[in-house]
Amino acid sequence: MPAIFPTAEWLKIFEDKLNSDEHYAQVAKNWEGDMYFLIEPEGNLEERVVMYLDLWHGKCRSTEIVAEISQHSPAFTIKAAYSNFAKVLTGELDPMQAMLTRRLDVKGNMAVMMRSVPTVLDFVRCAREVTKEIL
Repeated sequence: MPAIFPTAEWLKIFEDKLNSDEHYAQVAKNWEGDMYFLIEPEGNLEERVVMYLDLWHGKCRSTEIVAEISQHSPAFTIKAAYSNFAKVLTGELDPMQAMLTRRLDVKGNMAVMMRSVPTVLDFVRCAREVTKEIL
């Protein structure tokens, strides 16, 4: 059931997708690490949106829209302008290329991220499948 990115509805549907997708569960079975998406305002997005995802061994244990960035200390933080997140979700921008060119600014252990390319790509596939439209 697709939703509009970056809404709380989208985040919940994405969590459900990650937890029900057998391929993601297999590919991400060794992944350990929660993350923030820091989506910076741009265009139709008027305020920063901070999404928290707790990912563990092929499952998403929880998600939330965070009011205070100090609420969690995630293993990874992915920060970008709204348009760059949108381009990744619509397939206009390859997520790995976006990380390497810093269009997606990743804080955390990049060695883990680079060893986990199949997990990252399948995570993005799941996100694309639940994205109905962009603001």
